[in-house]
Amino acid sequence: MTSCALNRDAWRQPKFTNTDVDIRYSAGQIWEITKAYFRDQREAATPKQPIPLRPIPLDELDQPSPRVYRLGHSTVLMQLDGHWLLTDPVFSDRASPVQWAGPTRFHPSPLAMEDLPHIKAVVISHDHYDHLDKASVLALDSKVEWFVTPLRVGSHLRNWGISPDKIIELAWWQEVNLDGLILTATPTQHFSGRGLLDRDRSLWASWVLAGVEARVYFSGDSGYFSGFKEIGERLGPFDLTLMETGAYHDLWSEVHMLPEESLQAHLDLRGKAMLPIHNGTFDLALHEWYEPLERIHQLARQHQVNLVTPIFGEAVALTESFTSQSWWPSPRTQTILAQATE
Repeated sequence: MTSCALNRDAWRQPKFTNTDVDIRYSAGQIWEITKAYFRDQREAATPKQPIPLRPIPLDELDQPSPRVYRLGHSTVLMQLDGHWLLTDPVFSDRASPVQWAGPTRFHPSPLAMEDLPHIKAVVISHDHYDHLDKASVLALDSKVEWFVTPLRVGSHLRNWGISPDKIIELAWWQEVNLDGLILTATPTQHFSGRGLLDRDRSLWASWVLAGVEARVYFSGDSGYFSGFKEIGERLGPFDLTLMETGAYHDLWSEVHMLPEESLQAHLDLRGKAMLPIHNGTFDLALHEWYEPLERIHQLARQHQVNLVTPIFGEAVALTESFTSQSWWPSPRTQTILAQATE
């Protein structure tokens, strides 16, 4: 394992900042967001029927081929050059600091944690609860060779008892070589913090996961910004982009892209195929649960973008074409389902 020298100036700064905008919400903006939640009258904030899910056969995991499985929200299991990678593992029932309150999962994981193969690296984008789950990290520890995080996110893991020898922390544009897999931390436009007093004290990042077989981009969380084009120019093109498409709203579009922006980011990155993540598992915003998938599906058709929308647990080959299905209810079928349950 080799990596470039850590950026000492990045370690020294008390807080991290974005490149394009300084995200600070005024009291007026916070009040507008609060009013939006009070006025929430969604009819399908959560699914009315079980979400389609394919349990992953254990013997299938023994087959060597570059592929990805979407397990939930932003949790993706990926085989690349014979090694397994896992992004933002959240297997708990709630994306929350406690398990008695907070957003509840719509569906179980298609693969139990105890059935996961040996993981070369867990790749973490930032420290928000829907991306960094303490219980999952601790349960996975014995199966994981490396935890790769943005700067200072590793502090959480060390405080939880993960060996410092297993943790790699990178600044933007730094990379690590793990037996031929090149993992590069790249910019996003977001923020960090798990409490009231630690805002922006750890870094947030997207990731380029590059092997001989394929190159994959993992967005983490981000608003739309100029950095996508720079990443595409410096490190693209990508066989697959795992793009945040969900938990958005006009009131906070600086930190979560609208579907139109997610599609443009994919184009900026020079992606060949796009898999929308950050949707379908938790209710984290004010749109219907299926809306991100429906909107990005329509946009991809209009702009002739190769959109990949597997059901949870379905294998997506990285070097072959994939036939997607619209497994979520469209507005029309959602109405039919709602009437059927009345």
